[in-house]
Amino acid sequence: MAAFIPEASGARGAAFAVAAGILFAILALLWLLAARGDRPEYRRASRLFVTGTAACAVLLVGTAFLPDSARIPAWGLIDAAYLAGFVAVILSAPAQMAAHFVTDALIDRFGTLTIIVLGETLTGVVAGLAREPVSALTLAVGLVAVVVGFGAWWTYFDFAGRRQPRSTPAAGMQWLLGHLPLTAAIAAMGAAMVSLVDHAHDGRTPAATAWLLCAGAAVVLCATMLVAASLQDWRRDPGLYRPLAGTCAAVAAACLAVGALRPAPLFLGLALVVLLSIPWVVAVASFAGGTKPPTG
Repeated sequence: MAAFIPEASGARGAAFAVAAGILFAILALLWLLAARGDRPEYRRASRLFVTGTAACAVLLVGTAFLPDSARIPAWGLIDAAYLAGFVAVILSAPAQMAAHFVTDALIDRFGTLTIIVLGETLTGVVAGLAREPVSALTLAVGLVAVVVGFGAWWTYFDFAGRRQPRSTPAAGMQWLLGHLPLTAAIAAMGAAMVSLVDHAHDGRTPAATAWLLCAGAAVVLCATMLVAASLQDWRRDPGLYRPLAGTCAAVAAACLAVGALRPAPLFLGLALVVLLSIPWVVAVASFAGGTKPPTG
């Protein structure tokens, strides 16, 4: 699948669809084998999940026969339907399972996944520097881009990562689904880093690069607060999280404004570093004023 992604919208779209279908078929088989040890009250949810995953595999393979222009919208519809089905399966499961399916192990794995995706921001900078002659300006842009990636890191882990959501089905689903736009946005930021370094000497950042990087930062801020709103800490420390949520929303809007202005790559990166630092400063000021810090 990874090999086909660069041309998935065109020449290799059919190959990507088949590879994705095979992956989901294998997942369905693995879940079917794992479900053999389920207790009776969980078997219906397991069957629904296995059936939905197998159906997703069939539909993905079927998109290989669609025209290139129709394939990506079809993938989007399949994705949305699969996620909706997943939510329905969890919410239809026994109340105890639905309320406590976000375990400590799952939290640890999602944290690890986020760290892996954050690594894409570093590899994006490395790829950009490797493609261009290294000058003082390209190196400066690369180092600033690394700090932007660190900004996404501290935003997530200081305010939402490694924390337990509330023990309700709705909070669990909010925690789980909130990570999807979060990790996608971080990956998009990593992809934009390559172009940012490539165009280090330009007077203005290319529009696509500016929007991808700045919109990614905005989504990271908002998605982090979406995940944070599902946490036990959100209700335990409202004096910290409520002002922080408003600050993140305002900073996200400012990130989009920077993307619209498209300053030179170095100044765009520096602006994002400053903006991503604002919620952290607000949290430190809140802590200094006596508010209990969030517990990781």
